[in-house]
Amino acid sequence: MRVLPWPLTLLLAALLAGCAATPRVETNSLGMAFVQLPAGRFTMDGQVAPEAFARDFPTLENKRLADTADEAPAHTVHITRPFWLGRTEVTVGQFRAFLQASGHVPESVADGTGAYDFDAARAASPPARGDAFAGRDPRFCWAEPGFAQTDDHPVVNVTWHDAVAMAGWLSRTEGRRYRLPTEAEWEYACRAGTRSHWHSGDDPAALAGVANLFDRDAAADWPRWAAQALPAHDGWRFTAPVAQFAPNAFGLHDMHGNVWEWVADRHADDLYARSPQDDPTGPAEGPLHVRRGGSWHTWPFYARCGFRNWNDATTRYVLLGFRLLREDAN
Repeated sequence: MRVLPWPLTLLLAALLAGCAATPRVETNSLGMAFVQLPAGRFTMDGQVAPEAFARDFPTLENKRLADTADEAPAHTVHITRPFWLGRTEVTVGQFRAFLQASGHVPESVADGTGAYDFDAARAASPPARGDAFAGRDPRFCWAEPGFAQTDDHPVVNVTWHDAVAMAGWLSRTEGRRYRLPTEAEWEYACRAGTRSHWHSGDDPAALAGVANLFDRDAAADWPRWAAQALPAHDGWRFTAPVAQFAPNAFGLHDMHGNVWEWVADRHADDLYARSPQDDPTGPAEGPLHVRRGGSWHTWPFYARCGFRNWNDATTRYVLLGFRLLREDAN
């Protein structure tokens, strides 16, 4: 497939999605920018044909390519109402402002068990190559992940409950309903009118301009996985400040990479086979919550628009953050 330069790709995707050339953006009380997305229909799935995956991801083992059953079947989804989605992932500075104003205590602090971190010593030790993340430690939390971040970097080491708490506080403070996006809303926003692996197309080379993924910069700490690295240097070994990469056709940054994003839904392997067409949500019960989009440590295969991953709601990790949705006032 021929990959168009990203500005033209975004323009064509914008026309397909029926979105405005200049997205409407509003900023809330914490300085968070939200982009208005229109109602619309799209096909939700991960394009799971084995022959296509084998062609597009020749370095991956067959067992990884086959582990995508929960992305099927392809099904039409109707997002019936416009909504506002964060233009970027929630940043360290925005999360800090929420904590100071609300008094919320993040779970990594409240339960005394801390969070994960990147351990440079483990990364440099040959026996630990490929596992440079230390286990949960009280020394680490959202403010200290083991690598440097500024207020403009996406916050990490936050649980699903922490994300929901921030949405709830904003809702009470501003009188507008904030929440995590559903899986369907997230994928609709990520695709922005496209049907390719990523909103930039089916060629992973095009990801270099739109996503902070596992590339040659990050692979220096994980040489055993170098074959899966994006063949580019994006300049970021860990997280990047938000909005450093080109947006998709809806004007949203970092929908692929930087950090995984919590969504509202619980996970079920068979969800797509029984999902309603209009505004679907996940199962009412279940121990696992979905995360989407990939991170700075994620191989391109796992950062596809349709890929589904999950964690327990209390998980806090250096790869995991979130993006908020604000419901339309009308």
